[in-house]
Parts: sequence; structure tokens; C-alpha cells
Amino acid sequence: MSQMPQQAAVSKCPSCEEPLEPGDRFCGACGYDLSVVPAPPEDSPTVVMNGAAPGPGPARDEVDWPTARDSDGQGRPAPVHAAAELPGTDSGGSPLPSQEPSAPGEPAREPGRESAQEHSSGVRLDRPAEPDEYPLQAPAPRSAPEPAAAAGAGGKVCVACRAGRVDRDGYCENCGHAQPRERDHMEQESGPVAAVSDRGLRHHRNEDAFSVGCTALPDGAPATVAIVCDGVSSATRPDDASLAASRAAGESLLGALPRGTHPQQAMHDAILAASHAVNALAAEPATAREQAPHQNAPACTLVGAVVTGGLLVVGWVGDSRVYWVPADRATPPARLTEDDSWAAQMVAAGLMSEAEAYADERAHAITGWLGADAYELEPHTASFKPDRPGVVVVCTDGLWNYAESAQEMAEAMPLDAAVRPLHSARVLVGHALDGGGHDNVTVALLPFPAPPQGAGSA
Repeated sequence: MSQMPQQAAVSKCPSCEEPLEPGDRFCGACGYDLSVVPAPPEDSPTVVMNGAAPGPGPARDEVDWPTARDSDGQGRPAPVHAAAELPGTDSGGSPLPSQEPSAPGEPAREPGRESAQEHSSGVRLDRPAEPDEYPLQAPAPRSAPEPAAAAGAGGKVCVACRAGRVDRDGYCENCGHAQPRERDHMEQESGPVAAVSDRGLRHHRNEDAFSVGCTALPDGAPATVAIVCDGVSSATRPDDASLAASRAAGESLLGALPRGTHPQQAMHDAILAASHAVNALAAEPATAREQAPHQNAPACTLVGAVVTGGLLVVGWVGDSRVYWVPADRATPPARLTEDDSWAAQMVAAGLMSEAEAYADERAHAITGWLGADAYELEPHTASFKPDRPGVVVVCTDGLWNYAESAQEMAEAMPLDAAVRPLHSARVLVGHALDGGGHDNVTVALLPFPAPPQGAGSA
């Protein structure tokens, strides 16, 4: 609803605020010409969004609206202040600095003038420039907690951040980094015998295992032992099978030799003990069988060697091998085991040449292994009496795939392997990794001492 405009009466002089009488044309105090006072603007009614007029309320002429000053009292218009010229305050109510120091060569800013980094709203923007990125603050070396303290008593420390504790799933609770498994790379040295095992470059876990040790015969003569096992990947829990077999065989040998058991008989018994250990893994809970009813029982291969006095005894089931490399490289090396594999059977039966058999895709299909589903356990053992010093190489196919012949194995092994067995085992593992590392790689080296005078070959 619109209203007609009405002339509002002026009650005070616009210049000196002296009270006026109705009808005065000039102020009696300052002589201000009251005829120049502009009439109030026409009223425009407020309309709500739905187009209806506002509800009833007091009329405009019933409200005593204050009149704005448009003069400084001397006939001049009242000064107009821009927003930027008004003093501002910060968020705490304190006044902003009136002037900031200017850089050399630049004119000082006048009070109330804003720079390009400020707004006229009075908000303070004179804080220092902030970086585009905020790097994470690393703890000071002296104040950082010790890794053992951060992980807690008995806990493992993350290999990445060295501060977080590793949970049961193998991940750091601090940075989330996946921790390397203990069996991804293993090394062990026991007296003159050493072994190295590596996961390789293609497999997601290491399914190989080994056991090395030293003992003494009843007459005090030293004896060294090495067992190497390779889990059958097509079976369930191959890593558990190889670990159980290597431990059982190693413990059996180290316990039988000091009692005077012949090394070849001790090796045979060790293979049987390893077989029993792997068979025991097949007794899984009923729930596990229900979840994977078609999986094969845990299985692995085994190869081992015993060096004592002038005697070398080897034993095996599967396709892992033992090589003999003389210290005098002018003497030819030899392979001391025969594979339990499809290729070996074809060659033994005269059906294929060795080159043809091992070129076939079925070459590495094993015909003998340790496991509850093995057809028939036939431990192979053999004894030798080398007539010269050398090194015994006990390895899985992860190594001999890249040095299959005895001559290739001898060329890959360092010349000082007899005095540096651990270093030489690392070199052989590196040789397999450089060749592609398609399988787990495990090798154990046993230096063979010089035999007594008069000993011949067997």
C-alpha cells in the first residue's frame, strides 16, 4: 500500500540545532535559511516477497526520525569519511597500527591508507606470507623416542619410520608401511657352513627353508650339516612344509651324529623325520578343510649334505641338488644327485635326451616329495670320499635353473668359497637374481677339508 508524501515539520535548526517555531523561515540563533532544507523523500512502501504489503505499523509521520547533518556549522557540507579512512580494530578489539614501516626507497604509507594486501573492512591482513606447502615436522633427533620405547616391550619397530609399532598383520601402526617378512631374506653362518635364502623377484613369499649346524662325532672329529627344502607351490602351506621339514631333518642329524650313527644312516633317518613333520601339517582343523576342500596337502622337497672327516654324505627327495666344486678349478666339478622329476625319468628311460627333456614344459614336474599325499617315500642317500679339497653346494632349483650344469655352477662360485662361504653364498644368490629371480633361491655351502693321506675315492 502506498502513501502520499507529506512535509515533515522541522523542529531544530539543521545548522546549530536551535529549537524552531512553526513557520520560521530563518534560524533565530545562526540565521540559517530554513527554506533550503530539502523535503523528505517520498515514502516507498516495503513489499514482501509474495507481493503483499507489510502489516499495519506506525505511520512515518508518527516517528521522530533524526535528521542527518549536512553542514559543519559554518555553511560547509559535513565531511564524508570513506570506510578505509575509519580506524579499524583487530579481532581482539585492539586498534590497528596507524602506519607501517615502508621498505627502503618506498614512501611511507599514510594513516588509514590500505595496501594491496589489506581490505577496507578493517580486517587485519598484515601477517607474514605463508608457504604454499607445509612440510611435516620431523621430530628432533634428541627428543625423538627410542625405537624400542616407541614399539613397546617385545614389539617390532617399523623399518620405514623407525618409530611406529608393527601390528600382527605386518603393517606399521604409525605410517602404515608394510614390513618385510622375516623369511624374505635369510642368512646364517655356523662354523665353516653358511646358507642364504631369498624370496626372489617374482614370488610374493619365500617358500624355501634351510637348516645348518655343526657338531662332533664320538671321536671328536667335526661334522657339518646342511639341509635345504623347497615348498611345493601347488600344495597348500608350502612355506610351512619346508620350514617344518628343514627343522626336523636338521635336529635329527645333529642329534644322531654325536651318538655314533653312521652319517649315511643318519641322513636316511633325517629324511624320514622330515616326512613325518610335513605329514603332521595335513591334520588341519575341519573348518580349514571346509573352506578349501580341494587343496593338496602341504608338501616340499628336501636335499641335504653331511661333511665329516674324509666322508661326504648326501640325501634327497625331489629336484633340489648337490654339486661338488673342487678347490682346484682345473679339476672338473660334478653333480651328486639325480632329480625326482619327469625330465629325469624320460632321460633314464632313454626316451629323450637330456636337452630335449629339460626343454619340455613338463621338465620340472616332480615325481617325489615329502607330504601326506606322496605316492611312496623313497629317500635317496649316497656317500663319497673326495680325494681333494673343495666346496659342497646344496641348493634349490631357484639357483640351478641359472647354473644347471656343474661347470656353470663352478664358474658362478667365487674362487675363495672355501674360506668365505657366507660371502660366496650371497654371490650365488645374486647370480640367480641377476638372471631373473623367477623362483625362491636358497643355497648352502659346506667346505670340504683335505682328506687324510692314503684316502681314495669311493
